[in-house]
Amino acid sequence: MANLNAVDYCVIGVYFSILVGLGLYLKGRASASLEDYFLGGRRMPWWALGISGMASFLDITGTMLVISFLYMLGPRGLYIAFRGGAVLVLAVMLLWIGKWHRRSGCMTGAEWMSYRFGEDFWGRAARILKAIAEIIWTIGMIIYMGKGVGLFLSMFLPFSPFTCALIMLSVAVVYTMLSGFYGVVFTDIFQSVIILIAVISISTLAVLKLTGHGDLAALAQTVTGNSDWVTSKLQWKTTMPKGYELYNSLGMFALFYVLRNIFHGMGYGDDPKFFGARNDRECGTLTFLWTWLMMVRWPMMIGFAVLGLFLVQRNFPDQGVLMQAAASIKEYVGPIDQARWEQVIAGIMNKPSSYPAELITRLTELLGSDFSNKLPLLGYEGTVNPERILPAVILFYIPAGLRGMLLVALIAASMSTFDSNVNRGTAFFTRDLYQRFFRPKAAQRELIYASWVFIVAVAAVGLVAGNYIKNINDIWGWIIMGLGGGTLVPFFLRFYWWRFNGSGFAVGMALGLTGAVAMKIATPYLIACSEFWRILEDERWQFVIALSIGLVSSFAGTYLTKPTGRKVLEHFYRTTRPFGFWGPLKGVLSPELRAATQREHRNDLLALPFNLGWQITLFLLPMQLVIGSFRAFWMTLPIFVVSLAGMYVFWYRNLPPAGPAANYAADSGQGYKGSS
Repeated sequence: MANLNAVDYCVIGVYFSILVGLGLYLKGRASASLEDYFLGGRRMPWWALGISGMASFLDITGTMLVISFLYMLGPRGLYIAFRGGAVLVLAVMLLWIGKWHRRSGCMTGAEWMSYRFGEDFWGRAARILKAIAEIIWTIGMIIYMGKGVGLFLSMFLPFSPFTCALIMLSVAVVYTMLSGFYGVVFTDIFQSVIILIAVISISTLAVLKLTGHGDLAALAQTVTGNSDWVTSKLQWKTTMPKGYELYNSLGMFALFYVLRNIFHGMGYGDDPKFFGARNDRECGTLTFLWTWLMMVRWPMMIGFAVLGLFLVQRNFPDQGVLMQAAASIKEYVGPIDQARWEQVIAGIMNKPSSYPAELITRLTELLGSDFSNKLPLLGYEGTVNPERILPAVILFYIPAGLRGMLLVALIAASMSTFDSNVNRGTAFFTRDLYQRFFRPKAAQRELIYASWVFIVAVAAVGLVAGNYIKNINDIWGWIIMGLGGGTLVPFFLRFYWWRFNGSGFAVGMALGLTGAVAMKIATPYLIACSEFWRILEDERWQFVIALSIGLVSSFAGTYLTKPTGRKVLEHFYRTTRPFGFWGPLKGVLSPELRAATQREHRNDLLALPFNLGWQITLFLLPMQLVIGSFRAFWMTLPIFVVSLAGMYVFWYRNLPPAGPAANYAADSGQGYKGSS
C-alpha cells in the first residue's frame, strides 16, 4: 500500500474496528431466533430499513460499472444504467409489490411459495426451486462483487485482484455470520454516513476542477471521442469505444431496459426489508426514502467521471500508445484470455522482474518510467479501461487522509451489498431447504451454525468462479439479462394469473435457470465451433432466449397439472388482493373491500409513470448541476416537479395510516403460518 500514508491506514483501521465491534455486539440479539437473525424480529423502524436499502444497493463493483458508462457517455450513462444500476424496480416495489409480499406474514420468498401454491408436491417443488434460484442469484452477485472488489483494491494493494477479493470477502463473511439482519441494518446506517461524506467530497472536487477550466464538452470529446458527452438528451444512436460497440443503439437499449425493469419489478419484491416491515404504509415509505437516498450516488459518480477525463488527458495525451502497449504485452507474454488480463497487468506492476526485460523496456518507452502507475488503465482492447476510472481517480487525484476515507466509503458500500445479499440467500438455504426438508426439528443453535457454513461455502464458490469472468460488465449483463430473463415469467405470473400453479412455477423456474446457466457456460465452446453463436455474447439475445424458455415451460407446466387448490387460492387472494386475471376469486371479498381494492389498484397503476419520471429526473438533476449543464437542469426540473405532484395525488395521500388498524391482512384473517 505504498500509495497510502499513516493517516489513510488510521482511517481504514478505525472503520474495520467499528465494523467488527458492531458484529460482536449484535451477535447475541441476532441469535435469539431465525426471525431475529433474518428479519430483525420484524421490529426495525421503517427509516432504518430505508437507509439499509440504499446501502444494500451501493457497492464498489456497481459503482465502478456505472462510472465507466458515465465516463464514456456523460449523464447519458444513466440510460445504460437502466439495466440495473438505476434500480427502476424500486418504482414498482414502492407502489404495490412490497406490500403484497408483507401481507403474507412469511419470512422468505421461498416460504411465500407455499403460501401461494400450497403444501402439495408442486407447492413444495416451487418452494425448493425458488430457494435454488435465489442461491444461484446470490452466487452470481458474489462473483460480480468479487470481480469488482479485486479490480478496485489491486490498484492500492501489491496483490493480484483475486487475492484482494479474498481479503475483502473474508472480512465481510465474518461480520455477516455473526450479526445477521441486525448487523445488515445497523452497519448499513453507519456506512451510509461514510458514503455521504464521500459523495460531498467528490462532487465538490469535481466542481472545483471544472471551475475556470473552460469547455468541458471539448475536453470530453478529445478524451472519449464522444461529441455529445455533456448532453442529457436520450439519443437513438451514440458513439462507443472499442469493446462497447453493442451499446451504440442507446435509445433502443434504454427503452428495452425500462420495460424489462417494470416487468421484472412486478414479480420481484421479496426483500427481507418488506417481510420485516410493520405495516403496508411502511413498505411504501421505506422505499420512498430508499429511492431518495439512491440519488446521492449520482453526483459522486459523475464527479468521478469528470475527474477521470482530466486524469486520462494528463496520462495519455496520445491514446495511440495504449494500443501499442497492449499489443506488446500480448506479444511478449503470449496468448492472454480477456478474463486473465487484469491478473497479468497486476503481475507486471508488482513483479516486473518476472517478465521479459524486452517487455519492460518497451512499456517504459511507450508509457514512461512510471508505467506501473498507468498500466491499470490499459484495457484488453488497447483502449482506456473505463472500469478502472474510479480507483485511478482515488489513487492520483485525492489527497492523503481523504483518500483513506473514500476507500473506506467504497469498501463500506461493497460490504453493505455483500451482507444484504448473503443474508437474503442464507435465509433461503436455512429456512426453506435445511430446516424445512432436512432438519425440521433442528435446534436454534444448529440452524445458526448451518447458516454460517452456507455463508462460507457460497463466498468460496463465488470467489473462485469470479476468476474466470472477462469483466464486471460481462457478469452483470448475464445476471440481469440472462438469469433475470430465465426467471422473469414464473416470478411475474404468480401474482397476476389465478390458473398459474406450483407445477408451472417449478417447471418454468427449473428450465429457465438451466437455460440461463447453460448459455453462460457453453457460450465460449459454441463460439469456438461456429461464429454464429457469437450472438450469445449480446445480452439482448441472452434475455430473449432465456425468457422464451421460461415462458414456454411455465405455460406447459401450468396446463400439465390441475389448478392450485381452491382453499389455498382463496386465502392467498383474500390476504394479498393483487390485480390481474383473478376473476374466479373476486367473489371472496366483501363488496366494501372489493371496492377499496379496486381504488387501490387504480391509484397504484396511475402512479407508476409519475414514479418512474420522478426517479429518473431525481438522478439526472444533480449530475447536470455538477457538470454545469444548467439549461438541461431547468428543462428537467419541471418534469421532476410534475412527477412528484402526481405521486402525491395517486400514491402518498392514499396510503393507509400507520398502525395495525390499517393492516389489510388483518381484515381477512392471519397471514401465512407456514410450517417451520
